[in-house]
Amino acid sequence: MGNHAVRIPPPVGLVTGGARGIGLAIARLWAERGASIAVVDRDPAGERAVKAASGGAPVAYYEADVRDHARALEVVADAASRLGGLDYVALNAGVTRDRVSWKMSEEEWDEVIGVNLKGAFNYVRAAAPILRARKSGAIVFVSSINGLRGKFGQSNYAASKAALIGLARSLALELGPSGVTVNVVAPGMVRTDMTADLPGEALERARAESPLRRIAEPEDVARAVCFLCGPEARHVTGAVLRVDGGQAMACESA
Repeated sequence: MGNHAVRIPPPVGLVTGGARGIGLAIARLWAERGASIAVVDRDPAGERAVKAASGGAPVAYYEADVRDHARALEVVADAASRLGGLDYVALNAGVTRDRVSWKMSEEEWDEVIGVNLKGAFNYVRAAAPILRARKSGAIVFVSSINGLRGKFGQSNYAASKAALIGLARSLALELGPSGVTVNVVAPGMVRTDMTADLPGEALERARAESPLRRIAEPEDVARAVCFLCGPEARHVTGAVLRVDGGQAMACESA
């Protein structure tokens, strides 16, 4: 009998909010490491950036609002069919609508909770049956240190990011028997489009809070996500990995 090489299909990763910032960095790093990638974003022009970042890796791009539950079911099913399965899911889509709580509108509260929390649940709900059937996989939520410590003027955002941690830990218990890990990364200040419009003093304050005296780049968070999706983290689940350069310690020691 001759030797026949067994072709192992590349892993497939899906990331929400993947047209820019942290999500795009995750997609790029997955592609560099040999994965096929599915990207969900509400930016109709985002596909060009994703394909440029993929380096020729197979890409499926979906313009969608993550708050749409039915659309999430369609997207995940189509991505798994087109790309040959699903192995990693990164729940990164997020928005901010900052305002002190007594001036915050109902619409500002609902949009942040809807995108950041419900949007994450929608895609986990759609992906979980596929991962359970495969008896493997990794889910990573992108939360924030503000979900751990709170933040003035961000009650909606901090609440949504804290809720992701509770959701992730519950899912870790539910999906662990099927061989699926569920973890959280909690970045501090990251240099993205979302933070580009912040006053210079806010960025400087975040830099000063970090013992490393630097602001994170999206790739710093993406590397942590890739670690939690990789074989080195196969026995890590229900964990919250802070990727903040020690920024949160400034509040703990104050």
